[in-house]
Amino acid sequence: MEKYRYFNRDISWLSFNGRVLQEAADESVPLMERIRFLSIYSSNLDEFYRVRMPYLQKKEIIDKNENAFSKAGLIIDRQQDEFGRILRDSIIPSLTKLGVNFCYKNGIPEDISGIANNYFFAQVAGFLQPVFLEKNTSFFPENNQLYLAVILKFPPDDEQVALVNVPAGNLSRFLKVTIEGQDYIIFLEDIIKRNLKSLFPEAISIESFNIKVTRDAELDIMDEDGDDIAEKFEKQLSKRDFGFATRLLYEPGLSLRHLQKLISFFDLKTASVVQGGRYHNLKDLASLPVSPPAETYPKWPAVQGMEGVNESRSLFDAILDRDLMVHAPYQSYDTILRFFNEAAINPQVEEIYTTMYRVAHDSKIAFALISAAKNGKKVTVLVELKARFDEANNIRWAKKMKSAGVKIVHSVNALKVHAKLALVKRKNPTCPYLGLLATGNLNEGTARFYTDHILLTAHQPMLTEAETLFRFLSKKKKPDSSDIIAFQHLLVAQFNLQAKFLQLIDREIANVKNGLAAGITIKLNNLEEEVLVNKLYEASNAGIIIRLIVRSVCRIVPGVKGQSENITVKRIVDRYLEHGRVFIFHNNGQPEVYMGSADWMNRNIYRRIEVCFPIYSETLKTKMMEIIELQWQDTEQAVMIDSELNNVTLKGTGNGIRSQEAIYTLLSDDVPELKVI
Repeated sequence: MEKYRYFNRDISWLSFNGRVLQEAADESVPLMERIRFLSIYSSNLDEFYRVRMPYLQKKEIIDKNENAFSKAGLIIDRQQDEFGRILRDSIIPSLTKLGVNFCYKNGIPEDISGIANNYFFAQVAGFLQPVFLEKNTSFFPENNQLYLAVILKFPPDDEQVALVNVPAGNLSRFLKVTIEGQDYIIFLEDIIKRNLKSLFPEAISIESFNIKVTRDAELDIMDEDGDDIAEKFEKQLSKRDFGFATRLLYEPGLSLRHLQKLISFFDLKTASVVQGGRYHNLKDLASLPVSPPAETYPKWPAVQGMEGVNESRSLFDAILDRDLMVHAPYQSYDTILRFFNEAAINPQVEEIYTTMYRVAHDSKIAFALISAAKNGKKVTVLVELKARFDEANNIRWAKKMKSAGVKIVHSVNALKVHAKLALVKRKNPTCPYLGLLATGNLNEGTARFYTDHILLTAHQPMLTEAETLFRFLSKKKKPDSSDIIAFQHLLVAQFNLQAKFLQLIDREIANVKNGLAAGITIKLNNLEEEVLVNKLYEASNAGIIIRLIVRSVCRIVPGVKGQSENITVKRIVDRYLEHGRVFIFHNNGQPEVYMGSADWMNRNIYRRIEVCFPIYSETLKTKMMEIIELQWQDTEQAVMIDSELNNVTLKGTGNGIRSQEAIYTLLSDDVPELKVI
């Protein structure tokens, strides 16, 4: 195999988070949206420390030549400095001009100190539980929770260290006080700091510093089956917040002596010790108690309805007429809810199958499935317990559905089911199946801000394969050599997905070698898996123009002579999170379009059940290609990734296309009588 260059996946991910930070810095973005991007950056970074930093740290210890952990730390330090600059020099002055005084590092103004003190005694004090760090103390900080490390001196010469919790999970992180038309926003921890004397009245000296400990998010679940698997997951979830510590974050000014005491007391010798800013958990900026309407994105109400679907006609009848596609969040998710609701009450429906990877907190889909079971239909739901950070909610819904008579299936630990599909089986011998196949989770909550594509179809051969897959998944086993399912339409990881994509790329290579037209356009969240990456390099060297839109991790290095001269990589960050996976192969002017749940990562290819599917409708295929073309032409919110992993702006290089706005207009025009002006 040829020796190619690859970006490190984690450094690539940090490049994506840096792109998020660029949006926060962009003064053309509405102010409250810039604050939201700061929140997203902070939340992303916390997850990086929980999920990726433990791996990088172990790898650097094992492999002395590996420097990704150290390099990641340097990148994060630079980004954190930029975060502070944006907040301090741009966001806060802009808020002040709007009459919003964000009390950031400057303490609580004296003219509102009385209100803050009263709030402390009336609302905050009852949640505080100071803990002295003494030899017999077994206390350990909760994961990602805020604490004050308080240095106390008592007469005659006694020094003690205590931790005081900041109850941001019980109270708002911010207190807003309005006086004479001016708003003052105060951090909860600053209110506590101001009143520490009430907690430690005998202390003659009090210093306090914000700290937090971040822990590894990995769950230790054995590969076992049985009805109690959900119970075992629950037990592991209760231990997650006491797992391996990956980071101690502390406020500047904490002395080395006291820092070492914290490290020793909590046995944090292997954790990253990071000096942050004064305030931590700035993901809470998303809940800043102010939202001037003029400082947010203009509303884009979801487009209601589509051709052939109306209130007086069954959605199922419309699907039988022709394939339909919902492009969330531009178009209303009500069509998807209606699919499940009609299935729940339609007397012709006998069976319903669906996967649920991240269940909405108040899932209308789950309620419809419960109703379907109570209405006498056979309902089978594969609920993936291993959807990171959604495990508890998924377990809760699995229990609720099971108690209503829904058959609940959980995948084995060695294999996640990440596919997004649903199947309805009716009392109709000639056309029994109606189906739904999607690029994103069946979750009406995330559908408001994730861009995804959902196909509604009555294509019987494809849906027959979907039923075959559901029956296999119900066996709760990992595929082996004895499990031969000859999928002809669906691309299913563990069966034929990787091989089919390699075949499709090889066809483009053969076409260009035979003097025929060829081209590849792919949109993904993450691009990592080396077999497929190497095949793209091979296609580039054959002369094929390859266009990649990759939101986050991208290991392919574009624009390298003799390797990737014909590959261009772009990244789009805007008001919605780009989430759909789309694969377009030119095929000498007869394009084939696939969509689905699978990124090209090791986990998706080798450790998950993923489903991609072809678009057979020429109308839908044309529309999907038009949407992707708008994204490729984006010069406002897209950046180009260069051979050094930099986010290179495209503003001023084209016709000023902002793809998400253009897609919204395009889909609004499809239903002119409902178009929002």
